[in-house]
Amino acid sequence: MTTSTIRTLPAVLALALASIGVSAVAQTTAPATTTEPTMVEKAKDAGGDAVDATKRTTKKAVNATENGAEKAWDATKRTTKKAANATENGAEKAWDATKRTSKKAVNATENGAEKAWDATKSTTKKATTATKNVAAKTGDAVENAGHKTADGMRSAGHAIGEKVPGTAEHDAAKK
Repeated sequence: MTTSTIRTLPAVLALALASIGVSAVAQTTAPATTTEPTMVEKAKDAGGDAVDATKRTTKKAVNATENGAEKAWDATKRTTKKAANATENGAEKAWDATKRTSKKAVNATENGAEKAWDATKSTTKKATTATKNVAAKTGDAVENAGHKTADGMRSAGHAIGEKVPGTAEHDAAKK
């Protein structure tokens, strides 16, 4: 190799490398021209926006449905609890009224039974007293009748004895 070749070789290499670099830069930088999107690109963008809007709307609808269902469930629980409480209170009031009425009926029955017993005792006492009085009067009447009968019989006996000779009455009547 000659000295002229050695001197030209780096210059050729530098130019070769420079041309590779220039062409690489030219390929990587895009021209500054703006182009409008095509109908296909516009349709893709619109479809993507529609999908996003559908997702957002679906999510809102799901949330609204879940919230509505939860509110309805809470309302159902509240209403059921109120109904159960009302039923329990009504049953308790009915039971209390039944107890009060039963107690009044028992008291009335006891009072009526006591009054009936008192009336029975009083009537029995009066009947017993009347029976005793009647029995005493009957006994007195029988006794008086017996005494009068005995007195009458004695008088009749004396009268008969006075007429029969040999009797004490006959002898007494002669004197």
